[in-house]
Amino acid sequence: MWAHERHRVLWLEVVHAALIAGGAVCWSCPAVAYRPFDGTDAAVADVGEVEIEFQPAGAWHVDKRDTPSGPDGVFNYGFAERWEFILQGEAPAPEGAGATSVPNGAFLKYVIQPGVLQDKPGPSLATEFGLLLPEMGASGVGLSWSGIASQRWDWGTAHLNVETNLTPDQRGELLLDVIIEGPNKWKVRPVFEVYSDSVFGQAQTFSALVGAIWQVRDNLAFDVGLRHALVNGQPVNELRAGVTFGFPLNLGRPTSEPTSAMQLGRR
Repeated sequence: MWAHERHRVLWLEVVHAALIAGGAVCWSCPAVAYRPFDGTDAAVADVGEVEIEFQPAGAWHVDKRDTPSGPDGVFNYGFAERWEFILQGEAPAPEGAGATSVPNGAFLKYVIQPGVLQDKPGPSLATEFGLLLPEMGASGVGLSWSGIASQRWDWGTAHLNVETNLTPDQRGELLLDVIIEGPNKWKVRPVFEVYSDSVFGQAQTFSALVGAIWQVRDNLAFDVGLRHALVNGQPVNELRAGVTFGFPLNLGRPTSEPTSAMQLGRR
């Protein structure tokens, strides 16, 4: 039990250390992380750039009980052209809450086909894959793979996620997710997400989220979302609120041409 607690604390310490570093220098570059969703978009951080997604606190309403949530965070680093490294972790969710938006894990993301999110014509296509790590007190390691497609029009942007997992307790999982955003030029844009998450032999979740993203500047955005879900037929409500920001971490290498979206928005 102590080993799992140390493992969990280590993940949070890594994310929090990145937040402290970012707070000192987040004035200089765009970020594209995608809060407050469970899905993501077909964009990655530019080479040499860090993007931090952070939720200091939120709230659950599960089985007639109100429970605080968080903190949780995601660390994204663009380490090569069209590639991104992702490290993420969160506080455990209450029993009966179902799948969570930031499962513990380490992933790689690659833009297969640059498109509208990379200022090129046509849809953007990406894949994300890596390891799922257990929650505190649990054991085992899982695997994750997802395919992502994004397209933008004058009226808004849409993202489609198809994700297959082997969970840390060795169960199959399938997630189908659709995200719709308001016009990209709006300072505050409404957002909407629906998904179906099936953990075979354990849980079936249907979820809908409505919220907004306030684009303060290219490298800073705040978000809020209200989510209602049915987990095995039982209602679950969640409040999400957080911040996304970015800063350079070039490690002696020049930055490349942008490969990420022009505004904040990813997991």
